[in-house]
Amino acid sequence: MAIAKRVPAEANEAIDVTSHVDALDWPQITGELDSQGCAVLKNLLAPDQCRAITALYPDDGNFRSRIVMGRHGFGRGEYKYFSYPLPDLIAQLRPALYAQLQGVANRWNEAMGIDIRYPIAHTAFLKRCHEAGQTRPTPLLLQYEAGDYNCLHQDLYGEHVFPIQVAILLSEPGRDFSGGEFVLTEQRPRMQSRAEVVPLAQGDAVAFAVHHRPVQGTRGTYRVNMRHGVSRIRSGHRHTLGVIFHDAK
Repeated sequence: MAIAKRVPAEANEAIDVTSHVDALDWPQITGELDSQGCAVLKNLLAPDQCRAITALYPDDGNFRSRIVMGRHGFGRGEYKYFSYPLPDLIAQLRPALYAQLQGVANRWNEAMGIDIRYPIAHTAFLKRCHEAGQTRPTPLLLQYEAGDYNCLHQDLYGEHVFPIQVAILLSEPGRDFSGGEFVLTEQRPRMQSRAEVVPLAQGDAVAFAVHHRPVQGTRGTYRVNMRHGVSRIRSGHRHTLGVIFHDAK
């Protein structure tokens, strides 16, 4: 007998997420993705939506697995992967963001000489993942407390990888926590790594390159290798929603 999930109404209500996502300044966002490998999506979620998603964390009925980062050398802290069906807000947010990022992903692959192209609809891309055995949902909720951090890494999960992902800060800096900055590093061929610290407010998101992105050099376009993580939490508690567009094996 299936057990119904206990989901706060604010995290599962029918809202027009697509219109809100579409109204963001996508020319600026895509320009920053091209030039920096990341871009901030201001006020993607309202504070009550952030609190509603955070409130899901204690109920394991919403999730397929829990990862304690210290056991795997990933850092300190923990996170949980949502199970299907996703809460409505996340289920709407994922394809709405994908629809805006799909063109950037295809343009990046073309510039890097990668033959893979991504379909317009997220459902079609998920079908590709599932046919390859990548059937486990990847949206995740991360929880940190004082002393926790997330080592630099890449969220790949299988053969089929969408090259951009989104992280949404659910907690309020300065009130709920201190420290815990989102960090990206970029490794260019024959050069030292470049670090980027991305300041976020509650409800802001950052879209960023998962693995590689193209950069125009004096001798043509080349690939740079990207990693991301979170610096040490100095005090309090920090929650983040990770929106990954490919599923996992």
